[in-house]
Amino acid sequence: MKTVSHAAQAIDTRVIGDAAEAAALWKIREDGAGLASISLPTPAHAGWEDAAVPPEHLGAWMRDFETLMQDFGLDGYPYGHFGDGCIHCRIDFPFHHGDPASIEVFRDFMLACAEQLAVYGGSISGEHGDGRTRSELLPYMYDATSLDLFAQAKQICDPDNLLNPGIITAPQAESTAAGPATGVANFTDDIRPTQPNVPLPWPGLKLPHDDGDFGSAVHRCTGVGKCVAPHTTGVMCPSYLATRDEKDSTRGRARILQEAMDGTLVKGLSDPSVHEALDLCLSCKGCVSDCPTGVDMATYKAEALHQKYDRNDEGKPRRRLRPRTHYFLGRIPVWAKLAAPVAPLANLAITVPVIAAVAKWVTGIDPRRSVPKFAAKTLRRSSKKAGFTTRRSQTNQDHPDVWVWADSFTNHFFPQSGLAAIQYLESQGLDVRLIDESACCALPWITSGQLDQARGRIENAVSTLAPYVDSQVPVIGLEPSCVATLRSDVQELSDSPQAKTVADGVLTFGELLTRLVQEDRVKLPDLSRLDVVAQPHCHQSSIIGWDADQTLLEQAGATVTKVAGCCGLAGNFGVEKGHYETSVAVAESYLLPAVRAQRQRQEAADNNTVVLADGMSCRIQLDDLADVPAIHLAELLAERAHTPKSP
Repeated sequence: MKTVSHAAQAIDTRVIGDAAEAAALWKIREDGAGLASISLPTPAHAGWEDAAVPPEHLGAWMRDFETLMQDFGLDGYPYGHFGDGCIHCRIDFPFHHGDPASIEVFRDFMLACAEQLAVYGGSISGEHGDGRTRSELLPYMYDATSLDLFAQAKQICDPDNLLNPGIITAPQAESTAAGPATGVANFTDDIRPTQPNVPLPWPGLKLPHDDGDFGSAVHRCTGVGKCVAPHTTGVMCPSYLATRDEKDSTRGRARILQEAMDGTLVKGLSDPSVHEALDLCLSCKGCVSDCPTGVDMATYKAEALHQKYDRNDEGKPRRRLRPRTHYFLGRIPVWAKLAAPVAPLANLAITVPVIAAVAKWVTGIDPRRSVPKFAAKTLRRSSKKAGFTTRRSQTNQDHPDVWVWADSFTNHFFPQSGLAAIQYLESQGLDVRLIDESACCALPWITSGQLDQARGRIENAVSTLAPYVDSQVPVIGLEPSCVATLRSDVQELSDSPQAKTVADGVLTFGELLTRLVQEDRVKLPDLSRLDVVAQPHCHQSSIIGWDADQTLLEQAGATVTKVAGCCGLAGNFGVEKGHYETSVAVAESYLLPAVRAQRQRQEAADNNTVVLADGMSCRIQLDDLADVPAIHLAELLAERAHTPKSP
């Protein structure tokens, strides 16, 4: 390392031995094209994309290249293949609508770069090929004899000049401004003028990362295409993995939204093609973490639905009739609260086939789906009966060790997760209290685009949770999608100065436990010889991350298989009529094969197995499609709390 450092005249060096840190660094390179496109104040473009020189001339060429960018008032981030002398770079060419002169900057810069590159015997296309943009520049690389041979070969293979006429070469040469005749087209002749974005006069979301501009947000996509990879180790893009149709990818949807915002689609966001493109979007938020340019299609879908149903053509408030699912599944916390006093009776009623069929038709649930059952007792009622303490903010002068937030899904559908968290933490000698006030993150309203109603609920959640977070006592949520909503969407909707405090202050169970283990306040149970298949909720994977949970499980001795992708239910999506086939196909991408493989391991070696799924959606999907009773991390630890891990 010292020899290399000295030869390179490096300022400093460090050897990366940690696999996770190394992977993070390589990811920067892997996502270079996307990151370079969005890292400047203005959009950066391809064009002068992959010029290369012999490696011994790299330093000199880089200095010349940077000087040329400065001379033309341009900027860009070079990346990639430096060791081979090949430089990728996205540059902020000033393509302005209605200004043909802005194209000339692009043209003059390309010609100047090609001329200077020739000094070093370089290639204008070190990796990606010449194509339309750089064919006219070939005379800077090849002499007239070579170009004539290219033309003759083309004429032999394509005597009628049908295949890509004017690209690379052509049978009949014509003079060009770049130099000797090549017969190729001028590379700026067919550049389409940029279109101005149509602003949303009354947007529902703040879009702080794009200065509130929805048009700029959807133009984050530069076509890198990571969303159409045949496999994923993250989440993106579950619908494309299921259908293999470009329109169902993040890139395909972004393209449609770009056309809606630049006027190509006359009806804008109300155009039927927008609905068709967004229909199979699961709102998984996988693109937030996996897309190199930070596209957030779930947020864009919410805004598009909001504009379609709650705004008129001028962007002013107006209510339109929505799909039935928006009124029922999109407001499920309301119905759950109303049903809570008679939950056992409601659950009994939906076991009657006729009643269940009518209920599914009314609410828009696919007939092949089960109707989610309400908890017989909510988390708040159950905790009181179990002897756990609840407190309201007026008495928060009592400082427990942990506050537990009873989110709508945990409170009304899976209270056992909350009870297990309290039980486990109290078994470790901690004082745990349940927040008694209702605070809903409004996730179902957000995903269905009911943003005006969502805003009021978000503001209430912020004002309710803020005093607990401000008390410096850790606050946890058990449903990962709700915690993720606080982390991301709360700042898209709330005007409260306390929004960021709440967003940063509410932890997942795994995050809290990691902190407590590091402080030696909690001992993990012994999970040796336990085969764990875990389906992280897609919102947790994308917004929060699941590393803390995985590390805890492995520290406790478990063998962990983390399932990639999305479970396929994704809140309302997989339950709605018309989405069942796609939902199942998404589950078959990764989740169901992982569960089947675990069963085979269990049969072969008689292992102890468990399927972990903290999210309500994931648990319902596993129960519906695989008859697997998945449990929450808190439930697993509570069950085994009596077998502490040996030091």
